[in-house]
Amino acid sequence: MSKVTPRDWDSHAAYISPEYKSSILRGVSKSLVEIDPELSELTGPAYGAEVIGELDHDLTKNGQVNGEPIGERIVVTGRVLDENGDPVANTLVEVWQANAGGRYIHKQDQHDAPLDPNFLGSGRCLTDAEGRYKFYTIKPGAYPWGNHANAWRPNHIHFSLFGGSIASRLVTQMYFPGDPLLDLDPIYQSVPAGARERMISEFSIDVTEEGFALGYIFDIVLRGVSATPMEA
Repeated sequence: MSKVTPRDWDSHAAYISPEYKSSILRGVSKSLVEIDPELSELTGPAYGAEVIGELDHDLTKNGQVNGEPIGERIVVTGRVLDENGDPVANTLVEVWQANAGGRYIHKQDQHDAPLDPNFLGSGRCLTDAEGRYKFYTIKPGAYPWGNHANAWRPNHIHFSLFGGSIASRLVTQMYFPGDPLLDLDPIYQSVPAGARERMISEFSIDVTEEGFALGYIFDIVLRGVSATPMEA
């Protein structure tokens, strides 16, 4: 990456969105300071194959202790692209999510739903020469989150990408098509219309593996006018 264009902030959620209540306390309240990226921002950091384990891409197997994880198996795949639409090869893609019951393995998650002893809910992989990635996982469940009365988060998977350098760093969420909770979710709704739809995956019968797992496509654009919105 020899240069980067400014981010199109109109495609991302505002730092403070009143309906998303915790953003009022933690959101940035002052104008951002534009920084002209220099060599360090354009060339690093970069993370390679040394951090990837054999089963890191397969969340249906990398947490197994004494059996299969519970829930609907899915395949999530797509391409990582730069602001020019070119594939970003050999870049680290990390995911984390709730289990099928809508619970994370985290001490602060006290949702009254069962933990799955055979599901860690996290994984990582590298994109190939065409910028493609692929994960096997369990479809995450919805969960209550206390933002307002009867508030539930839609089914979603968190994505973290580094791209070619720190300047292309992106953290976002992938949602599922047809989820009725999307219209009620302040986090999803905080992203402007016309851009928030880029966070919804596409069901694909071609990606679906017969007798094993339904398939979803989620392409990710790191910067530019078509960028995937950042996680609020």
